[in-house]
Amino acid sequence: VQLQASGGGLVQAGGSLNLSCAVSGLPFETLPMAWFRQAPGEERMFVTAINWNGFSTYIDPVRGRFTISRDGAKRTVYLRMNMLKPEDTALYYCAAGRTVIANPDYWGQGTLVTVSS
Repeated sequence: VQLQASGGGLVQAGGSLNLSCAVSGLPFETLPMAWFRQAPGEERMFVTAINWNGFSTYIDPVRGRFTISRDGAKRTVYLRMNMLKPEDTALYYCAAGRTVIANPDYWGQGTLVTVSS
């Protein structure tokens, strides 16, 4: 099982980034996927999730700015982040599992997003 996250970097406030998470060793087509983030000095927290049929949910601070999507052929989940703010600075983790929001079964390594003011 492998969740390989990528796409983090340094961006100015107001900019955009695209994160990717390539999945292997799991039934990607039917598995809910999610992104979490951990800001410096804080606990890891849920950001957004997408179900097998494309239904998605977001936390309020990112709704309207972030978009989660998935590509079954590429076995990849994406996170498009627009209008980035300094408070979005964090390590971003992709996760998978049948109850992915409450209790993910699998985690990718973090990819660092830094937003400068």
